[in-house]
Amino acid sequence: MTSDTRPDEDGAVTPPGRRRLPGHRVALRGDLRAALPDAGAAVVVTVLVFALLWARMESGASDTVAVMPFMDDPGTYWMYLLSQAFGWSALLWAWGTVMLGLLLSGPRPARLPVSRPVLERWHRTTSLTTMALMFAHALMFAAELVRYETKVDWAERLWVAFADTFVPGWYDSGTGQVAIPLGQGALYLAVPLGLLFYVRHRIGAGTWRRVHRFVIVVYVLSVWHTLLYGTNVWYGEWPRTVLWLLQLPVAVLLLLRLLRPARRAERLGPLGGGAARPGWWLRAAGRVAAGAVVIGLVAVVLSGRDGGRDRPAHPPATAPHAQETD
Repeated sequence: MTSDTRPDEDGAVTPPGRRRLPGHRVALRGDLRAALPDAGAAVVVTVLVFALLWARMESGASDTVAVMPFMDDPGTYWMYLLSQAFGWSALLWAWGTVMLGLLLSGPRPARLPVSRPVLERWHRTTSLTTMALMFAHALMFAAELVRYETKVDWAERLWVAFADTFVPGWYDSGTGQVAIPLGQGALYLAVPLGLLFYVRHRIGAGTWRRVHRFVIVVYVLSVWHTLLYGTNVWYGEWPRTVLWLLQLPVAVLLLLRLLRPARRAERLGPLGGGAARPGWWLRAAGRVAAGAVVIGLVAVVLSGRDGGRDRPAHPPATAPHAQETD
């Protein structure tokens, strides 16, 4: 005997005799309109971060200047500061949208401050805002490179800036050789993974769910990019520790989502034979890995060994890379 209920796309159960109508399909245009207040808040946060970074650079307290002393003039390097500000806003919004996604797909809390549809809409709109902030972060970095490369003509400057910013493996200076491809990977994965939601009726809900799980990879790449290349968290001091600490709730929610998924098909039941065995081991490995990440994050925060560099007594005075010449 089979039940008349069926799992919905998000794992919920639709009551018998009830079907989701085509008119209930979420449209990108509607979410873009709904994202306007969210995007406005992101702009305000970006402006505040930009003002803070400007003030710290003017006062000489900027960690960016400690890493690159030639950047001691915010009036000259304002595009770089704006790129940093967009980057921090993008990471904050990515943190928020990932937390919402894990909350929605994991064990359901007994009480929520708002309804589930509202949380789902927030998850979608913050995702769209995050993509826009990531692109703005990259675009302002490219603009700073155009300003910097003064020894070649405009066509060459535009090409160098585009390639260094958007072509994986092209940037060839220092930590950026690893950090920038990580950021590019996050951007290039975020856009299709975020927009596939709006065509899931074409690709199938099951395919969309399997692909959407890789969103956590986007977030991991973003944090990794920041830890490697964010000069504001370059040194092994409290800002870097706080960044590590903020990853703890993400890891805990991910672990809970794996241990108690909302969808019954994803739960780790008794180990069966045949075709079910590889999937069971894969799910079990995911739970063990998530638990290890939680333990690792706690160890990092408590020990203070967060991979930060020691602040040098005599900071380097080199430019990020040599200017292009004819």
